[in-house]
Amino acid sequence: MTAENNGTILVCDDERDLREMLQEYLEKRGFSVRLAGSATELRESLDAAKPDLLVLDINMPGEDGLTALRSLRTDSDLPVVMLTAAGETIDRIVGLEMGADDYLGKPVNLRELEARIKAVLRRRCAPAPAPAAPGPGRTARFGDYTLDLESTKLLSPAGEEVPLTAMEFRLLKLFAENRSRVLNRDQILEQAHDRSWDPFDRSIDIRISRLRRKIERDPQKPSVIRTVRGIGYIYDPAG
Repeated sequence: MTAENNGTILVCDDERDLREMLQEYLEKRGFSVRLAGSATELRESLDAAKPDLLVLDINMPGEDGLTALRSLRTDSDLPVVMLTAAGETIDRIVGLEMGADDYLGKPVNLRELEARIKAVLRRRCAPAPAPAAPGPGRTARFGDYTLDLESTKLLSPAGEEVPLTAMEFRLLKLFAENRSRVLNRDQILEQAHDRSWDPFDRSIDIRISRLRRKIERDPQKPSVIRTVRGIGYIYDPAG
């Protein structure tokens, strides 16, 4: 991104009128916008040039958005905002489990979409910190894994990098800064998320479940990030 351009957004939706409406709105607000009407066109556009963020509709004919997202996440951490039909809670949950950064229901509120896009880009597109030798307070243990707070990388016991989304890193960093302290969902949402608290929002639980699959020896019996029933979660570095 540059000072003259807020970033490049790729909009993938089978509804032509919606694609063009989003393009017109976002371009007026300083974004460059590319369009795709199907998962096939999405891949062709990604092969041509990587955007800063993808707005992806779930309910497309043929290959749907969830399938496209699953394929994308095998080798890319491109920020993704999902568009879901009103009331389709299960699609939102599955999308978050697959690594979507945020979601927005249809019909789309353009100002809210713009705000969500900017929030995700703030989290995902911020300049990386300058390299520095690891030192006290710059790494944190998560069982057998090590989180490098300077390079924003999670390293396996063998020293290999474990892929993390920006939101997953923010969660791990939050736990590292609150060792042995119980964090409730309000605190986690406030400190590691840009959205207001919704008592029915399962996004934090879903993301922690994803993290456990990466760092726990037995994700079904977590010992590093443990659930405190009725309250929230607690981080134990040694597990």
